[in-house]
Amino acid sequence: MINPIAISLGPFQIHWYGIIIGVGTLLGLMLVIREGKRFGISSNFFMDLLLIGLPSALVGARIYYVAFEWESYKNNLAEIIMIWHGGIAIYGALIGAVLAGVIYTRRKAYNFWLIADICAPGLITGQMIGRWGNFVNQEAHGGPVTESFLENILHLPHFIITQMYIDGQYYHPTFLYESFWSLIGLFLLIILRRRPFLRSGELFMSYLIWYSLGRFYVEGVRTDSLSFAGPQWLATLLKTMWSPIEFLGWGAMQTGENIRTSQLLAILLIIVAITFIIVRRIQSHIVRYSANVDIGKA
Repeated sequence: MINPIAISLGPFQIHWYGIIIGVGTLLGLMLVIREGKRFGISSNFFMDLLLIGLPSALVGARIYYVAFEWESYKNNLAEIIMIWHGGIAIYGALIGAVLAGVIYTRRKAYNFWLIADICAPGLITGQMIGRWGNFVNQEAHGGPVTESFLENILHLPHFIITQMYIDGQYYHPTFLYESFWSLIGLFLLIILRRRPFLRSGELFMSYLIWYSLGRFYVEGVRTDSLSFAGPQWLATLLKTMWSPIEFLGWGAMQTGENIRTSQLLAILLIIVAITFIIVRRIQSHIVRYSANVDIGKA
């Protein structure tokens, strides 16, 4: 088992989780700054955007989690601000970051969709690396599996198999599934952003589609998903869409309330993103994703 504390200096402790998140954020920022230079945008703009976006993402992640776990907080409101006790959600972080980005880019008179496109590879890079923080903490894992499944089916290295042995049971390394999915997505986004047919906003929407598609299937394996009681027809629809994973022998979808919040939101985001691309394609005046366009043009 990996010690989650990387450095301990008296009462001060630095956790691997924080280091990994920091590395992911830094590498993502470097990708964004490099692409931004092609558009003539100063690195200071993106560093300022990060300084605004990070706390906004944290607040959004916490609000999202508390909203869907309100029963656990309504009688102890002080616990809401105690984020160090755990309880954040990545979709809430994304919502918070996007809202902050919209406000900041508008104030700077930049085209939000072009900025979002530039940032998309950086976002998925941060998510790809950040999931390894969950690995170190032995959290956000999937349902129980056998050691043979990890070793002979997934062919994972020993250090991952060992870390997935928690309280006498092996578990799905869902952090790895999402990280690998994000890695593929990063390559696709880098290739796609050089295509001449791409219009502003479409790279960011492609990121949403790719990430949400992977998240939908990973979420069904996880044991800590936010969920709520919804209509049975919707639960049946989501379960049917997830059934190929069960058919492949990866086990049944984990139990809980009948609607998993992240699965539902993933489908909604995919629908919204596809609709956005279609509508923007119909509108002939939409600018292309190119360093030759006016970054302040709407």
